[in-house]
Amino acid sequence: MPVRSSSSRVLRWPGDEQVRGAAFEWGRNESERRPDLVRLGYFGSYANGTWGVGSDLDLVAVVESSAEPFHRRALSWDLLTLPVPAELLVYTRDEWDRMQAEGARFAATLARETVWIVNRSE
Repeated sequence: MPVRSSSSRVLRWPGDEQVRGAAFEWGRNESERRPDLVRLGYFGSYANGTWGVGSDLDLVAVVESSAEPFHRRALSWDLLTLPVPAELLVYTRDEWDRMQAEGARFAATLARETVWIVNRSE
C-alpha cells in the first residue's frame, strides 16, 4: 500500500524492486506453509515492466488439488503482507495442464509472462 514519506502529505507508491522482493519473500513463506503448492508466480504489469502508481500484483498459483471451487480458493491465502493490492488465481495441476493444452489466449499469456517464484513441477 502507499506509504507517507516522512512527515510529508505526499504518498509514495512502492517501487517494482520492493514489490518483487516482497513477492519472493511471500512466495518462500507460502511454499513452506503449503506442501501441495506446485508453482507460484506473478504476471501482468510487475512481470512485464509496465507497472505504475496504483498497479496491483497479479499472482498465479498451481496446487496439486483442491476441494474448493475456483472462485473460493484464494480466500485461504494471506495477501495482506504484500506492499500493494494483490489478486491471486489458484488452479489445480489438472486445470493448469488442461488450460495450457487447450492453448487459450490467457493461458498463452500466463505461460509467456509469468515470473515463477516457486517451481516444484520439474
